[in-house]
Amino acid sequence: MATDDFFRARLDQMIDLRHPLAVLARRMPWSQIEAALAPAFARKDGSGEAVEVDDLFGPTLAVAGAGVSAAGRPRLSIRLMASLLYLKHAFNLSDEAVAERWAENVVWQYFSGQEYYEPRKPCDATQIGRFRTAIGEAGVEELLKATIDTAVETKAIRPSEFERVIVDSTVQEKAIAHPVDSRLLEIARGKLVSAAKRAGIALKQTFAREGKELRRRAGGYGHAKQFRRLRKVVKRQRTILGILLREVERKRTLARTDSAATLFRLDTIVERATRLHRQRPKDKNKLYALHAPEVECIGKGKARRPYEFGVKASIAVTHKSGLIIGARTFPGNPYDGHVLSAQLEQTGILLEDIGRKPKQVFVDLGYRGVDADNPDVEILHRGKYKSMDKQRRRWLKRRQAVEPAIGHLKADHRMDRCWLAGSIGDALHAVLCAAGFNLRWLMRAISRLLAKPLSWASILAALTVVRSWIGAALADLRRMTLPLSAAR
Repeated sequence: MATDDFFRARLDQMIDLRHPLAVLARRMPWSQIEAALAPAFARKDGSGEAVEVDDLFGPTLAVAGAGVSAAGRPRLSIRLMASLLYLKHAFNLSDEAVAERWAENVVWQYFSGQEYYEPRKPCDATQIGRFRTAIGEAGVEELLKATIDTAVETKAIRPSEFERVIVDSTVQEKAIAHPVDSRLLEIARGKLVSAAKRAGIALKQTFAREGKELRRRAGGYGHAKQFRRLRKVVKRQRTILGILLREVERKRTLARTDSAATLFRLDTIVERATRLHRQRPKDKNKLYALHAPEVECIGKGKARRPYEFGVKASIAVTHKSGLIIGARTFPGNPYDGHVLSAQLEQTGILLEDIGRKPKQVFVDLGYRGVDADNPDVEILHRGKYKSMDKQRRRWLKRRQAVEPAIGHLKADHRMDRCWLAGSIGDALHAVLCAAGFNLRWLMRAISRLLAKPLSWASILAALTVVRSWIGAALADLRRMTLPLSAAR
């Protein structure tokens, strides 16, 4: 088979172009995505610096490094990196796994805009994380918006469906161990000693052996439910941490390093360890992880899991089809009703090109009392059941449809644990999980559309085309046989 490249085969000749991902490769607004994300990667003008150079007239000053530099490796395609983010969350893979599977899957490569099969990895796994950080929250919202626009463009959903939405909140958990006081105090002691040593601060005593023994005893006492002994051990661990904190603060000016990064790390560890040392069981805004101080303890009233450690996330889906049209995180564990206006604002921004806005919002009883804050929409929940008409009562029965969507987000699209750093990592992760959910939603919708039986009109049109083709073939055959009959 002839190809443009003699040594490589074209992907469109290796796959079934009716595959849902192959269809999406041609229907997704890639040019729109690239135009929205390109400013984040534009090379910036350098101010330059004055350097001394020698010429025929002696030493002079010249400006070096001004303007836009052409140095550095060329960046990878924005479409390639965006497609890797889509595939990562659509198929519940890590950054490393999605890069490895991309090299083995020809359909994924076609979806990413490749023309020829590439057996090597598209990039290093760390480049996916840097791309995600560079585009920011606005960039990942563009990825989510592209899936919504594609659903409308492929006629998988009618624009009128965006006028009725369901909003609910959940907890996006952080990738931390269950916070236990004895464990946190021992980790804080170890990190403080390590940071002080790196900064050149000589400590009189590190309590390494005693800290290890106290941690072992605390685990045994907790398992045996000997809580009085456990409290004594935790008290001693807190005392040790206080001793080290006071010694580091006294010797902070004697640090033997000029590295700003090392000193900043030391100050960060001291601040978090001080916060941990001062907190008590009944305090609010407690520290639950040394590496993730933004983690909050959220109770949702679940019998199987009374408390979850992460950040509150809000999800908005269409009432009928279940397409996600909004996903945001809200640090600080606010009341559900107070985040409804911000969630609807994001949904309105994502739907601005479609020209529709939510008119009815179906929520649970956690969103009561916020009608005055949202005058442009009709908020419907079980508390208003007696004042509703029959149509709205039927609509309200589908409010629970958001629950399986949240379940799939957590089980199939990586929302069960967020491994990204900081509050910005929580925000990026929630939106990307929604984009991966929508990509799988589009794949199922395209499969249904391709498997849809043909209508009588399409069958008659196909028969008309076949009839005209047969007629043209017979006419050509007659013209070919006329010279033979004349010769006889």
